[in-house]
Amino acid sequence: MKEIKNEKQEISKDECLNDEDLLNDIMLCEKNISNSYSVAINEMSNKYLYKKIMDIFEDTKDIARDIFNLMFSKGWYTLTPEEENKITKSYTKYSDKLKELS
Repeated sequence: MKEIKNEKQEISKDECLNDEDLLNDIMLCEKNISNSYSVAINEMSNKYLYKKIMDIFEDTKDIARDIFNLMFSKGWYTLTPEEENKITKSYTKYSDKLKELS
């Protein structure tokens, strides 16, 4: 199946960190931060604090999304679409499991 991607913007591969390396590192940090916020949100008992942390969590997810979009636009991320029959098979499998729980 054909990959979904943009034309890759070539960057120098010297010993220093380049833009792609930096954005990969920032993306990884954003993912880790949002995972930590997610755990904290699940365990918040104070309603006011919950709301404040939830706002920060949403900002963190938005930043991660912006970074992904930038990296995708530069061709540093590619997506491979799944075959329709595999999607249907997975959907049916989990729909059946959900019905069993009802």
